[in-house]
Amino acid sequence: MFSSMRRFTGAADKDAARHEQAERALRLLGEYERHSSGWFWETDRTGRLTYVSDKVAKVLDTPEAPAIGSMLTDLFVIDSDSPDTERTLGFHLSSRTSFSDYSVRPARDDQEECWWSISGRPQLDEMGRFRGFIGNGSDLTEKRKAEAEINRLALFDGLTGLANRQRMRLSLSQTLAESSAYRVTSLLLLDLDRFKAVNDTLGHQTGDALLKQVGQRLLRAVGERGLVGRLGGDEFEVILPSEGNRERLAQLSRAIINSLSQPYFIAGSSISIGCSVGIAIAPDDGNDAVTLTRSADLALYAAKSDGRGVHRFYDEKMLTGAQSRKRLEDDLRTALAQDQLHVAYQPVVATEDARIVGFEALVRWTHPARGAVSPAEFIPVAEECGLIESIGEWVLRTACKEAAQWPGDVRVAVNVSPIQFANPALPAIVTNALAQSGLAANRLELEITEGVFLNESDASDRMFASLKGIGVRLALDDFGTGYSSLGYLKKAPFDKIKIDQSFVRGAVVPGNRNAAIIKAIVMLAETLGMETTAEGLEVQDEIDLIRELGCSHVQGYVYGKPMDAGEAGQLLQAEGGAAKPSGFKVSRAQRVKMLRRAMLDVGDARGEVRILNMSTTGAMIDGIEFPGDVNGYEVKIELLDGQMFAAKLRWAKGGRAGLEFAEPFDMARLRPTSKILRKTG
Repeated sequence: MFSSMRRFTGAADKDAARHEQAERALRLLGEYERHSSGWFWETDRTGRLTYVSDKVAKVLDTPEAPAIGSMLTDLFVIDSDSPDTERTLGFHLSSRTSFSDYSVRPARDDQEECWWSISGRPQLDEMGRFRGFIGNGSDLTEKRKAEAEINRLALFDGLTGLANRQRMRLSLSQTLAESSAYRVTSLLLLDLDRFKAVNDTLGHQTGDALLKQVGQRLLRAVGERGLVGRLGGDEFEVILPSEGNRERLAQLSRAIINSLSQPYFIAGSSISIGCSVGIAIAPDDGNDAVTLTRSADLALYAAKSDGRGVHRFYDEKMLTGAQSRKRLEDDLRTALAQDQLHVAYQPVVATEDARIVGFEALVRWTHPARGAVSPAEFIPVAEECGLIESIGEWVLRTACKEAAQWPGDVRVAVNVSPIQFANPALPAIVTNALAQSGLAANRLELEITEGVFLNESDASDRMFASLKGIGVRLALDDFGTGYSSLGYLKKAPFDKIKIDQSFVRGAVVPGNRNAAIIKAIVMLAETLGMETTAEGLEVQDEIDLIRELGCSHVQGYVYGKPMDAGEAGQLLQAEGGAAKPSGFKVSRAQRVKMLRRAMLDVGDARGEVRILNMSTTGAMIDGIEFPGDVNGYEVKIELLDGQMFAAKLRWAKGGRAGLEFAEPFDMARLRPTSKILRKTG
């Protein structure tokens, strides 16, 4: 009896233990399902769901059809892009084969993005008969979102949201690969004008806000026609598949330039920038991404060289020009290394006593094969390739060393490029050049162009203060031709303003306004306690005018072309440094060649002559003989149909004569008439 009781008690204890174990398993399972990303599922023999964890059921259930009882294949959509997905769920269910880590999402379209990884295997009973599938799953949503974000960051610009350089490169390569020989693709490269000045003066935060607005405007301008991307900095790109019509591309480019050039309002400031566009069309301008991008880049370079704010199409000549610039760059590097450069000095003369008070140092290059290379050709190349600082420092040191050998207090002026000016080491370089040469600081004049004020900032003010602290003089070069306002003259400590030669030329010609402009600049400089130098004088009568207008100094071919340091020293020794003018004595207005019939009245007689050339102040005629000295003889000539104008004869020889008009004539009034001679035969 007691033995039977023990057996019964033992069996009960085992049942209780199994029950407790089962409950514990259910609790642990429930805990796992509620608080982890994992879940479980089960189907019957037909593939209908008989069990699924609650958190997944809530996603799959619909009012019309709960998840339990629905076909597994109706509840999930498999990720066809998954590289490890070789067969469908339906295949595995029908073939009763296991599957592992398939990426699926709910078949319902009204659900938020949700992804799972599921695995399953067939389930058999004790007799080996198929009962259905059993499996597990895990939540992939956050992982997929993270992967999508990584992909977005890899292919999209984080600031503007536009496609980034990598995506644009991939898209362009794919577009060109898919295009046949008869299908065109156009590429637009864009570069913002004056963006760096905004970034430097208003800060990167404002610059970033500006770039965002640029991206938005660019998207609106392009619309659905193409893919817009930002390559970095202030560079943007547009890919236009199946578009090669040059007129439509030109219209789009003008629309982009106009849109991006409208004022931007950021943090209470109105900001204006510009845009240049380069255009290349495949396959003519390149049938692969590298070649087409290079062509568009060359077109963009041409647009910026042509004054910015314009668009340019690629042309084969641009490649030739780029190759020529590259050769020039290589030769320039060699020239700097092999001392092929030299410094020439042009006299600066005081208008008061016509004595040489200084020289401007000008870099010159004699190429071993090409001969003399113009600074207008090699200086821009030096600025682009980063050689301008090395060349500028070499000129500075050479000029200080050679000027130290000149007598007295004669100064030397050296040009400083905006790139050099932006270098914080410039004051140290200047100080070292003065120390090594022994030249007094007040004998060195640094000429700075208005270009430095495009990046006007506290750093600019500190640079001016540092240079003045050394004791050198500062001159504002090419005044009136830059982009800045007069505001900087209030605080920039210049000792001299150099009036650009474009204002000097033609100043003595009657009716020209340049003289009034020069007078205004002189008065401004005198008010600010600055000297003035008029540049580019070539004719002697310009000297008298410049002196009358109040300029303190003049510079130009009229007092000598640039010379080497030895010749400059000899010129200073000769006659105590007095400067002697040379060349033409009287300026002449620009003459226009023509062949035009006109009536000429000489006293009571009238005859027909031919006008060979003409300017605002006079003309040369042909077809009449004048005996003896005719200088000052008054005549009338028909410059316009039926209209006679008073003039004086100044010379006559060999059937030709020179006339000086009594009053300046407006050349714009000339129109083609029937009296213009036509070539025959």
